[in-house]
Amino acid sequence: MRFQQQSFASAALLALATASGLASAAASSWGFDDASLSIAARKGSEGIKEKLNQKTPLATPVALGSADSLKVALTAKDNGKGKRPHQAFVVLRDQDSGLEAPFPLTVKENGKAVVQISQKDLPAQLLLAGKPLKASVVIASFGSATGLNTPAFEVEIRLDPATPLPNYEKPLRYGKRPEIHHIFRSDPRSPPKVISLFFTLAVAATVPALFIGWALLGANLNHLTKALGAAPLSHASFFGSIVAMEFVFFMYYTSWNLFQTLPAAVVVGAVAVLSGTKALGEVQSRRLAGER
Repeated sequence: MRFQQQSFASAALLALATASGLASAAASSWGFDDASLSIAARKGSEGIKEKLNQKTPLATPVALGSADSLKVALTAKDNGKGKRPHQAFVVLRDQDSGLEAPFPLTVKENGKAVVQISQKDLPAQLLLAGKPLKASVVIASFGSATGLNTPAFEVEIRLDPATPLPNYEKPLRYGKRPEIHHIFRSDPRSPPKVISLFFTLAVAATVPALFIGWALLGANLNHLTKALGAAPLSHASFFGSIVAMEFVFFMYYTSWNLFQTLPAAVVVGAVAVLSGTKALGEVQSRRLAGER
């Protein structure tokens, strides 16, 4: 019984120690200390040096001229101990557009880090920003430690008035575009009436020529009654389909479109083929019988 009690106590202490270790690991977080901001000005000008605080950003923006160099130095710490993180950046952000530009810090094993930024390192969009750029310090790494992303200071860009402004064209973004209203071209117009009348008369002139040809070739109209008597439906349908096809072409020329013309032409053409086969077969049978 005593052995069981001691084992239970040991297990409870081990669980408590494990829970405490996990709680302390979860409570660890990244931060920085011994931070400073300095601006190396051009010759003849005094530089600026400010201390940075993790919790409170600088109250006034620092000016960065065309020949100046901004330097940020700090010590990255994990749960109060200097350590090299996996990622450490100073991020400059445009307040209006939200565009950000990260600048990685060079970090040693003891956590000491430094980065230098000049105007030539900034993209054209940030150089043309209308408001001071907000600068944040971002530190994070693998593991359970909470990363850091805190505002540290603001940078006011002062361009050289003697230097032309950098060229910047807004990139094409995929998104909602204005609605496109397609304008279809107007329907094709009929040819001039003079041309249409000329070809109409030319076609009409072939009708007398047809009758003259029949007379010269010895056409026998007496066979009309025989043909209608032998196959009245076939001959009437065949002749009617020819007239109907001409009517379809006329309607297509005057008002119909292609989608209206094709179904009608298919139906009339089918009637012409079926009736024409029987009608011409009847004519062939009379010719074979010797009738002229």
